[in-house]
Amino acid sequence: MGTAVAGTPISQPELLGLLEITNPKIRSVYLNSAIDRRHLTLPAADEHGRRAPEPQGDLLDKHKRIAIEMGAQALLTAVQRAGATLADLRHLCCVTSTGFLTPGLSALLMRELGIDPRCSRSDIVGMGCNAGLNALNVVSGWSAAHPGELAVVLCSEACSAAYALDGTMRTTVVNSLFGDGAAAVALVADSGVGDGSAGGPRILKFASYLITDAIDAMRYEWDREKDRFSFFLDPQIPYVVGAHAETVIGTLLDGTGLRRSDIAHWLVHSGGKKVIDAVVVNLGLTRHDVRHTIGVLRDYGNVSSGSFLFSYERLADEGVARPGEYGVLMTMGPGSTIEMALVQW
Repeated sequence: MGTAVAGTPISQPELLGLLEITNPKIRSVYLNSAIDRRHLTLPAADEHGRRAPEPQGDLLDKHKRIAIEMGAQALLTAVQRAGATLADLRHLCCVTSTGFLTPGLSALLMRELGIDPRCSRSDIVGMGCNAGLNALNVVSGWSAAHPGELAVVLCSEACSAAYALDGTMRTTVVNSLFGDGAAAVALVADSGVGDGSAGGPRILKFASYLITDAIDAMRYEWDREKDRFSFFLDPQIPYVVGAHAETVIGTLLDGTGLRRSDIAHWLVHSGGKKVIDAVVVNLGLTRHDVRHTIGVLRDYGNVSSGSFLFSYERLADEGVARPGEYGVLMTMGPGSTIEMALVQW
């Protein structure tokens, strides 16, 4: 594992001051978010100390710069912790939803870090917060077809590059929640790379569920009035996700002989306080089960597709997972989509 952040750590009260937000309803969204601080790259203040909205072109430039900066750091850390070097890398899959790049982030990082140009690559763009598990699903298949070769899934999300500073309640939900962050995870099938000291769980199974009735509940679309992209989150989405979580865990465990009570570790996407609460209630979990999910939200906000990997890193550092124990990884995002993976240490 490897994680990285960019920008400045800013508390919610500090951010309210920087953006000069005085509306009580909007302030309450920030202050009741269960987020202490996030890393953000805000536009520079003008001569009056105010931060004006950035045009879409500047936001795209910001995304490219920050995604490469964070992505390179997370990638290098993950590879080093796997006891490998960049020369061992055979496939790089990059995930991002906070900007569009052609050539993709994978190509830009390969040039930036001097990775062997024969390394195969893939880019997953625009799938949203669930996409880290979609990428893990695809790349685990690549790894199985190339045993012993090193692959990395990298989620690099410059959420500051998707902010609209217009003071509306629609953008408040987004601006109060997301932060900048990148997370990378290294995979090897069958045989290890390096000394094998960084061994983690093995992936057993994936399950997906597309809630088509809520396909517009989370979306990133062009705002014609403001001439830029804008992200929308339906206030009902936590309850929609919670109501369908049981269906997906049923699919994941079906045929494995496992019960929900057999799962020792839960690594859930830090989608927001209400999302976490809905998952806890509907799956019968405890606050301890999702302690890392809660901690990541508190310390970083929602870092989109890499959030569950931030939680996984905390679990790994905690050192409590024992051989034979099972874990569930869970992400959710636009579609509306729920993704899960079953792993075993």
